[in-house]
Amino acid sequence: MTVPLKHSDAITVDVALGERTYDIVIGRDVLPSLGGRIAALRPGARTAIVTDRNVARHWLEKTEASLAEAGIAASRIIVEEGEGSKNYAGLEQVSEALIAAKIERNDLVIALGGGVVGDLAGFAAAILRRGVDFVQVPTSLLAQVDSSVGGKTGINSPRGKNLLGAFHQPVLVIADTAVLDTLSPRQFRAGYAEVAKYGVLGDAAFFAWLEANHADIFAGGAAREHAIATSCRAKAAIVSRDERETGERALLNLGHTFGHALEAATNFSDRLFHGEGVAVGMVLAAEFSAQLGMIAEADARRVKHHLADVGLPTGLHDIAGFAQEGLVDADALMTLMAQDKKVRRGRLTFILLEAIGRAVIARDVEPASVRDFLAGKFARKP
Repeated sequence: MTVPLKHSDAITVDVALGERTYDIVIGRDVLPSLGGRIAALRPGARTAIVTDRNVARHWLEKTEASLAEAGIAASRIIVEEGEGSKNYAGLEQVSEALIAAKIERNDLVIALGGGVVGDLAGFAAAILRRGVDFVQVPTSLLAQVDSSVGGKTGINSPRGKNLLGAFHQPVLVIADTAVLDTLSPRQFRAGYAEVAKYGVLGDAAFFAWLEANHADIFAGGAAREHAIATSCRAKAAIVSRDERETGERALLNLGHTFGHALEAATNFSDRLFHGEGVAVGMVLAAEFSAQLGMIAEADARRVKHHLADVGLPTGLHDIAGFAQEGLVDADALMTLMAQDKKVRRGRLTFILLEAIGRAVIARDVEPASVRDFLAGKFARKP
């Protein structure tokens, strides 16, 4: 793989879904084009921007200015930042605000924010008047490479992550890489876990490229756009073949069965960001695959080393107070994993590895072997 030596023009990735095909526009400073693109896509539409307080401080006025320049009316709906808004109360707040703003079926909801805002606003759009179109303007790395693409929307239940939701595709995604400059280092690292995931699950060459070029991605060099575009192309290809996750789209959940359980165990708090949970989950999936004899232990170590190298947590003992506090154990995690969306007739589905770049869907894993594996991780000293 090669990368241009300087930032290029905007890159467009198509998500091919027939009449519902849409573009992902990726590049530095593409946010000002939002108004013009919406005016061309939905002439005469009104909009409502859903965002959180932190994103609003940085990007709401610029977004509104782009819309105003194109003659597009916009109202604003601001929620609290973080997973705490991605619940029944948050959905009610956004839905009622959209109704108050008189957003109709020919109008657009704009999700301006990270994964929480995208999931929440998208779900509200999916159920408002039985379905209103929406636009994703992801402002985190994780959202740009994962949650803004593919149409998964939803909220959390106290019993688990993303247990309520709908498949509702956006009509446009605008991924401005300049907005990532305002992320904290921890937030950026958390998003990078999803970038690495695409290499681990299906592209060994991309993973090797990430090992060599991750410093430039973090520094905001041209490698950043390349990594985002490569990730989006990978996801778009899978989504176009399996939109509703009846088959291979489940591969995109590599690390998520473990990771979602870890998030629930930490009460969806800032003790563990979603991407951090995915990083730990990927390492656990790789190590469990090695224990089952599916992947070489050296490859499992390589996955762990790369994630650790960029500063991500890679084990239970890296989660603040988690394995030491005695409040969560292997049995508790097994109970939380039993609520995973991929459970079929009571049996867990795991995404495991046969090699770096080759993930598989495993539906015949014995729960006892998973429980023993996790118990060993809790027992191991940091």
